[in-house]
Amino acid sequence: MIRNMRASDAPAAGSPVRAAIVRGAGLFALWVVLMQSPKPLDLTVGTLAAIGATYASLRLLPPDAGRVRFVALLALLPRFLWQSLKAGIDVARRAFAPSVPLATGFVDYRTGFPPGIARNHFATITSLMPGSLPSGDGPDSIEYHCLDIGQPVAEQLAEEERRLAPALLPGRHRG
Repeated sequence: MIRNMRASDAPAAGSPVRAAIVRGAGLFALWVVLMQSPKPLDLTVGTLAAIGATYASLRLLPPDAGRVRFVALLALLPRFLWQSLKAGIDVARRAFAPSVPLATGFVDYRTGFPPGIARNHFATITSLMPGSLPSGDGPDSIEYHCLDIGQPVAEQLAEEERRLAPALLPGRHRG
């Protein structure tokens, strides 16, 4: 029996089948680029390696764990680079100028991101904020070590979360 496939028959975005196809194709393409050999044995080994890597990928990072919109994240690159530069200058200034007071401590920031990919990316990106570094994780908050707790760290984090929310899509929480 032959039938025409319609667009509605394609796997839905975020489905395990679509994730397996996309990841498997990407991993196989990586194999082909690295091997640069069209020999049948190499392609067979590459196919088996891609299948194994895809299985491991789906087990370690299920498709419903969330995702990142890379184009939206790329739009934030200039701000990210500026924040990184400011953070480096701030830390260097504090290290080389003993007159700059340090008021180290911890700030718990209640984030709207549930545990998962989006929250991990949020913590990674905000680690480059001047004078703060994620140091712990709770059910609905991230603990940040700060060089100066007198600074408006929570407000800065809220602003970063607002800007990053369109790029970091949380998935379903797996208790």
